[in-house]
Amino acid sequence: MTTVTMDDLIAGLNDDLAGEYNAIISYLQYSAKVNGPYRPQLVEFLQGEIPDEQGHAQYLADKIASLGGEPTVEPRPVKTSDNTRQMLEFIYEAEADTVRNYQQRIEQAEALGETGLKIQLEDMLNDETTHRDEVKKILDGWDR
Repeated sequence: MTTVTMDDLIAGLNDDLAGEYNAIISYLQYSAKVNGPYRPQLVEFLQGEIPDEQGHAQYLADKIASLGGEPTVEPRPVKTSDNTRQMLEFIYEAEADTVRNYQQRIEQAEALGETGLKIQLEDMLNDETTHRDEVKKILDGWDR
């Protein structure tokens, strides 16, 4: 097993922060563009996710700074579409990636003795797992 450094952790947290920025922008963009018979429900769902993502982003930025790093200001690239199902697929992929990334970050935090960070990341992982699973349920019931 390779040794995890604080620089590794900070770099990973910055990647996670870029992902949270991406999520905020994606949810805003998609809530404006969704169409079809479930538009009102999807707008409510998408906009309802934004506060969680903002809270995650703020925590990550604060933690990166407290660990001596510089919080990124760049989001991951945002995928766009005019197709509502494809937007949901993009969200599902991003949430699944976030779940995997937070699992890795939890291991890194634990290896470095950052117990508070580990616990907070576990809470965030729970949020992201719920987001992923809800989008999966929507997609499972969606006609192509």
